[in-house]
Amino acid sequence: MFTGDRSGDWLYRALHRAGFANQPTSVALGDGLELSDVLITAAVRCAPPANKPTTEERDLCAPWLHAELDLLRDTRVIVVLGSFAYVQTLRVLADRGVAVPRPRVRFGHRVEVLLEDGSVLLCSYHPSQQNTFTGKLTEDMFDAIWSRARVLAEGPPDTLAS
Repeated sequence: MFTGDRSGDWLYRALHRAGFANQPTSVALGDGLELSDVLITAAVRCAPPANKPTTEERDLCAPWLHAELDLLRDTRVIVVLGSFAYVQTLRVLADRGVAVPRPRVRFGHRVEVLLEDGSVLLCSYHPSQQNTFTGKLTEDMFDAIWSRARVLAEGPPDTLAS
């Protein structure tokens, strides 16, 4: 996922700088990229028209996200890229029996949500061209997310940033 597109260029550079990837690029399957302590997944599995997934797409793809979460053990931090991913992740976690904060914490870049199971949902703007070309998301901002994810992954949350 993200391999060979501009969002992926941003993502893999940031993951590499934070120590989650062995190289800063991924251009094709089998190009040598190795991720450690990180899984990349998506709330929807296709690029929807105008990048606006429908409710039907969201619901049809939810079982895949559930299945991937079933494979994980001892998840300490979940980084969501964009508000759609944030809302869908909260929805899926709630479906799985994780108590999520009510009212829902408002999405924003660097917002952290401590979940009842001790894991942290860490929010980032999506590294889309719309966000990166306009400066809404800078490489320094994105690096801060992955540095924080590294800190959260290595130990208990100290104090939430938001």
